[in-house]
Amino acid sequence: MLSVIAIISYSIIQLESVPHIPILLAIILLIVYGAIKKVPFKTMEQSMSRAVASSIGAIYIFLLIGVLISSWLIGGTIPTLLYIGLSIVSASFFYAIVFIITGIIGTAIGSSLTTVATVGVAMLGVASSIDASLVITAGAIVSGAFFGDKMSPLSDTTNLAASVVGIDLFTHIKNMMYTTIPAFIVALICYALLSPSGDTIDTALIATYQETLKATNLIHWYSVLPLVVLIFCTVFKVPSLATLAISAISGIVLSYFHSSIPLNELVAILYNGYAMDTGVTAIDSLLSRGGMNSMLFTIILIVLSLSMGGLLFALGIIQTLLEALQKQLKSVGSVITGAAFTAIGINLTIGEQYLSILLTGEAFKDKFKQLKLHPKNLARTIEDAGTVINPLVPWSVCGLFIASTLDVSVLDYLPFAFFCLLSPVMTILFGWLNITITKETH
Repeated sequence: MLSVIAIISYSIIQLESVPHIPILLAIILLIVYGAIKKVPFKTMEQSMSRAVASSIGAIYIFLLIGVLISSWLIGGTIPTLLYIGLSIVSASFFYAIVFIITGIIGTAIGSSLTTVATVGVAMLGVASSIDASLVITAGAIVSGAFFGDKMSPLSDTTNLAASVVGIDLFTHIKNMMYTTIPAFIVALICYALLSPSGDTIDTALIATYQETLKATNLIHWYSVLPLVVLIFCTVFKVPSLATLAISAISGIVLSYFHSSIPLNELVAILYNGYAMDTGVTAIDSLLSRGGMNSMLFTIILIVLSLSMGGLLFALGIIQTLLEALQKQLKSVGSVITGAAFTAIGINLTIGEQYLSILLTGEAFKDKFKQLKLHPKNLARTIEDAGTVINPLVPWSVCGLFIASTLDVSVLDYLPFAFFCLLSPVMTILFGWLNITITKETH
């Protein structure tokens, strides 16, 4: 296990590699280890296949999300939500407003890093114009972006957490609200209290972005209807695949109200994503994304990670590592705390949020089942302590990206990323107090 962690950590942190190759190397290492231990190759192969087979539903959802993002771009849903977000910027309660705006955009597009690199950079520019603290602004940006990443049905980490424990996507999102909303409110109050006083603000940058968005002819009141459709389907418990498909179709239909896209171009956009060329880099970055093709990176990573997870279980490595720990985990509070610290530990050692979700989910499935805890409790825990912790680790994938993009070091913005700091505290606290913990009914 130390060898696996060393390979993955060195490749991601030192070589700045994508995680796919080091995970493949780790799989080869595990197969060699299994051969030395005289474990039949067929047994190892079957364990990998079973692990990957469990993710087929998630793969379909990821493909549909790629289509949905494209449809929400051409239908104007994402541009309109961005326009609304930019409309509420003011100097009073500035940090709180930055937190809300990045939260809205992060939820709308389902990508924390894209939100940081675009809206986040714009908000830092605004902060400079009103002499606000760049460090606190960066903390608010990271908090809002990862709130959106955590709660968005378009987010790969949200879908991954739901699929790894085998629950419905929207069941997972609704259950996360119990810990996420209190963390959001407390963080919002903190940002409001820290915000500078004053009514003047240099709106030139914001006005430029809004005019650029208007010029795309994608800003319309009716463009929010696909979001309404998605919420409506969620409330009435329509299955995730059907909900995403219906919402995507509604976005495509709406696109013909303000533009006429030839069928061959529409098909290309749904597969390759939408490309915008306004001449404003921040806006182009936000509006040039989506498509099935954009999901292949994550899908391949899921297949490789689950294969590695299957091998770790087949060879008894995970069971051995967790045996001593899990003997101590006899109560609801202790098992949720154990899962949370495992997710945090994987983020600290490997610096990869996908693996913190996948490995923790696989490792604690049986323990949650033994305590008759519904799998959605585990999904919530690994998001509260996995997804939002990654940007707080200086050598992690998200931490390195954010520090270089915002030009603010992780250790500087860490104390002010209130939402990210509060999320694991809330999930552990709720576990010990047995609040909103759902038991299995059968």
